[in-house]
Amino acid sequence: MNNIESKYLYASGLHVTPHPVMLNTVLGSCVSVCLWDKKQHIGGMNHYMLPFWNGSGLASPRYGNIAMEQLIVKMLNLNSRKEHLIAKVFGGARMLESKSSYFDIGKRNIQLAFSTLDEAEIGIVAQSTGGEKGRKIYFNTASGEVFQKYL
Repeated sequence: MNNIESKYLYASGLHVTPHPVMLNTVLGSCVSVCLWDKKQHIGGMNHYMLPFWNGSGLASPRYGNIAMEQLIVKMLNLNSRKEHLIAKVFGGARMLESKSSYFDIGKRNIQLAFSTLDEAEIGIVAQSTGGEKGRKIYFNTASGEVFQKYL
């Protein structure tokens, strides 16, 4: 996978860079959104665990609404323009059996990613979401390519 720096993104992580990096992470019910600027060939990725921050404690990228906002803002701070951004969304597997959709954290994480990207008018060009298997993904920030392996 080329000879570029590799960086593992832990849960609650966020990384945006103008330099070529192979970002990788492992997802279960968590979601990662890979944003790529098709003009500048730069990218960023988040890895969030829960859809919404409840207002107590630190507003960290552990929460989707915080992670998505920070990812978009950091890309814009690198002189990206929204009309040049494309998104790829991964994760959100149903890892626990529950009869209530409220406890389907994966589904709620996916919905948060889709609604935030729709609101920001950033197109989703690829997705691999839901199901019952975890995923390992590799995001090449130079090319915008994402490689996925089911776990």
